[in-house]
Amino acid sequence: QVELTESGGGLVQPGGSLRLSCVTSGRTFSIYTMAWFRQAPGKEREFVTSINYANTRTYFIESVKGRFTISRDNAKSTLYLQMNSVRPEDTAVYYCAQCQTPAQSPCETYGYWGQGTQVTVSS
Repeated sequence: QVELTESGGGLVQPGGSLRLSCVTSGRTFSIYTMAWFRQAPGKEREFVTSINYANTRTYFIESVKGRFTISRDNAKSTLYLQMNSVRPEDTAVYYCAQCQTPAQSPCETYGYWGQGTQVTVSS
């Protein structure tokens, strides 16, 4: 059974920092491309960033470039999202996702999802 569990969300002031974690189990973490998505109130879920299975390539949406960093620790089967200089528009539920197909980059379909962690940016 594949499980993805996010943590680290919370309330943060504009300009502050937050680090999200996603612990996975059930599959060999190191061979899957991973990603973070987010869903703001009243909006569709959107892709934020991904890191390939080889840990050699990352992708970011334009609005978070230079502020967010994605990383992975294969020994701990954990994905991270370091969020710096956060803005009110970063407020959303953040989901980690695992590619359905091993060793695929870029990933075509993310088949496994966590339950999400709420990030609220407000003063």
